[in-house]
Amino acid sequence: MIYEGKAITVKEIEGGIAQLNFDLQGESVNKFNRLTIEELHAATDALSAQKKLKGLVVTSSKDSFIVGADITEFTDLFAGSEEDLVANNLKANAIFSAVEDLPFPTVTAINGMALGGGFEMCLATDYRVMAPKAKVGLPEVKLGIFPGFGGTVRLSRLVGVDNAVEWICGGSENRADAALKTGAVDAVVEPAKLVEAAVAIINQCNEGKLDYEARREEKKGKIKLNAMESMMAFEISKAFVGGKAGKNYPAPVEAIKVMQKHAGMTRDKAIEVEAKGFAKMAKTNVAACLVGLFLNDQELKKKAKAWEKEASDVNLAAVLGAGIMGGGVAYQSALKGTPIIMKDINQDGIALGLKEAKKLLAKRVDKGRMDAGKMADVLNSITPTLNYGDFKNVDLVVEAVVENPKVKDAVLREVEDAVRDDTILTSNTSTISIDLLAKNLKRPENFCGMHFFNPVHMMPLVEVIRGKKTSDRAIATTVAYAKAMGKTPIVVNDCPGFLVNRVLFPYFGGFVGLVRDGADFQHVDKVMEKFGWPMGPAYLLDVVGMDTGKHAGEVMADGFPDRMKHSETTAIDVMFENNRYGQKNDKGFYKYELDRKGKQKKVVDEETYKLLEPVVQGKNEFSDEDIIARMMLPLCLETVRCLEDGIVEDPADADMGLIFGIGFPPFRGGALRYIDDMGVDKFVELADKFADLGALYHPTEKLREMAKTGEKFFG
Repeated sequence: MIYEGKAITVKEIEGGIAQLNFDLQGESVNKFNRLTIEELHAATDALSAQKKLKGLVVTSSKDSFIVGADITEFTDLFAGSEEDLVANNLKANAIFSAVEDLPFPTVTAINGMALGGGFEMCLATDYRVMAPKAKVGLPEVKLGIFPGFGGTVRLSRLVGVDNAVEWICGGSENRADAALKTGAVDAVVEPAKLVEAAVAIINQCNEGKLDYEARREEKKGKIKLNAMESMMAFEISKAFVGGKAGKNYPAPVEAIKVMQKHAGMTRDKAIEVEAKGFAKMAKTNVAACLVGLFLNDQELKKKAKAWEKEASDVNLAAVLGAGIMGGGVAYQSALKGTPIIMKDINQDGIALGLKEAKKLLAKRVDKGRMDAGKMADVLNSITPTLNYGDFKNVDLVVEAVVENPKVKDAVLREVEDAVRDDTILTSNTSTISIDLLAKNLKRPENFCGMHFFNPVHMMPLVEVIRGKKTSDRAIATTVAYAKAMGKTPIVVNDCPGFLVNRVLFPYFGGFVGLVRDGADFQHVDKVMEKFGWPMGPAYLLDVVGMDTGKHAGEVMADGFPDRMKHSETTAIDVMFENNRYGQKNDKGFYKYELDRKGKQKKVVDEETYKLLEPVVQGKNEFSDEDIIARMMLPLCLETVRCLEDGIVEDPADADMGLIFGIGFPPFRGGALRYIDDMGVDKFVELADKFADLGALYHPTEKLREMAKTGEKFFG
């Protein structure tokens, strides 16, 4: 044994060739934590001291190669000064460069995921061989940073500027065929033959058939473009990537600037430029928020995993009510491997549900993500029916009929009689109390909410809603089924609107208040889109549907009359009364016309302004700051109330629910992190400025206490 640690071992395997193997003890995956980096340093020193070695193969004992850096260490690391961050990166880079400078040929055998620092390790060796199902990439931009272990330097020299920009700025995970085509890897072989292939490359180097030293010098040298080519490549990339990433995500463009700056430098100088650029990005609030989101997401996954241990198996599911929503649920369940019965009371509903599933599957086939045979298999695992014939075999039911308590009550009681005593019943309600719906059930312990978001196939969140009588088994089974469907489940307690809609409607309250006071709804949309929302509030209401918005608003007003009841007619009322339901009938705040591709595009409609005249009480000019404050204060304050009322377990659940459920701007980290970033004291001060607008703008007593003591939601 040449070296033995807790994450890395090095031994000689054959003919003077050594194997450096990553196998981080006590972890399911390899990652570059402090321990692994220290051991790589020691292992490299041990290899350099060996006199007779002819080559090195780098391997992993885990299913993945190395998934990247240990992100749990980022929060402390990024809290340091920019100088400390630069020094830290240069120290780590010296180790990767020492691997690159070993006095014999080196090859990495990539058996599984090699991402971020894991792929940068691969880039430090002379050659790379890869298994067909493995993936490689540098996804750091998703955390508001870019590669910091030499990735921008080595990849741009290995695969060229265009490919490096695409990989680094897109943060993509790349399949073996794409990696081979760009030259990021040298061969693709079956997993069992990876080490054999790596050894063969080393032997060819030692026989003089491959010039590994020339290969190495190319990777350590300058980018081979003249001044004009370099300027063209980088300037075009900056314009294109900047347009795509937008101002709120600076890391992709900063990565290009860094590559442009070090293009004419050799490795060590280039790595210094990368380290400075990395530190600059690591100190941004965007990086802090995106790292926070990643860690929150890991927490959610841990919670879901804990629930899964208590779950009953769901081998067959059922959805009641076909249509677009039911069809979406059936599609998602079948696609992810759980067969499902789709029941409706008439053939038209069934036809609509199947049409929705077929449309979504056909899109996958068109994009090459599925073949026709697989599409047929998925469709065959959706069983349409008009009766309860096979329901004795169903393990979990999703009720997705119209949002009407009487209709839901009747359907739930009917299905309860048709299923086994241990079958879990769930309601895909967006606003109606679970306790209310459980009132007439014989087995309320088997019942909970399972709120999907529209469109089901695209929206990642499922709210699993616990009623007073819901059992842990019902929650656990529903969480496990949501996970099996590829969704992110968040467990919330029962109240009108649960988490997401309860928080969304005060935001709409802020919007109708602005329109009442004379703000132009188009201006409000533009300001909120610039703030980072995928769409402004008027456009969002058109997408949700004015009828849905009006109905849900009334449920919320009954539940929280002090904050959410409107005595006067609102802009939403006007749209609803004039049958302007939004995209579903081509007119709401905007008009909708089909573009060349047959997609709905929004068009300004002057008629809207005439219709709104009776509700507008004055003509005021609002600054962007005032619009943001009037929109965001009610949303953030209601999120605080959800936390204080125990609707969500912790701040992470609240923020992730808003990001996954309503597209809260990810780079801002969520409503509670947004308050933290502003400072709780400053937030309360801002709310008090708008106190005369009503209870939606009044901070809770506990929040005022936090403002005084300097407490934060995220420590």
